[in-house]
Amino acid sequence: MRKLSIYIASSLDGFIAKPNDNLEFLKLVEKEGEDYGYADFTATIDTIILGRKTYDWVLREVGTSHYDNGDRDVYVITRSPRPSSGRTTFFTGDLPELVRGLKSGEGKNIYCDGGAEVINSLLRHDLIDELIISVIPVLLGEGTRLFAEGRPEQQLELLGTKSFESGLVQLHYRRKG
Repeated sequence: MRKLSIYIASSLDGFIAKPNDNLEFLKLVEKEGEDYGYADFTATIDTIILGRKTYDWVLREVGTSHYDNGDRDVYVITRSPRPSSGRTTFFTGDLPELVRGLKSGEGKNIYCDGGAEVINSLLRHDLIDELIISVIPVLLGEGTRLFAEGRPEQQLELLGTKSFESGLVQLHYRRKG
């Protein structure tokens, strides 16, 4: 069975974006030649799930090939139907049903790139197997929280930690049970 992982950055106080979906704080740890393990991680996946706001931001800031590089399927979770483009599907259906179907299929692992609404829906349905969280050394004070209230308690097992010269600390957990 395929596993679903999140690989995301968060401020020390638990925010993945400042107000108005501002991600400028991520630049605090940008360092030429350092990808914090992202390339190694994405080599293990062939499917990406993400929310439409995250997708739109990455398209604007990085470009379309960041997700749809021809080697993987991309599911953008949205409330507004849009036609598919390449291997990118704009999905308006039942997210837990989609994920259960993907996990039971053949292929490499599945990566959820956010945003918070998608991640918390997956947590509520106990569908996330691993969490890789890069903690940025900043206290934002407000914004979009990574973890919302109203989801069940879940026990985690620490698989590893890494610290980097920039002050970023990466935590890697697996769901117990």
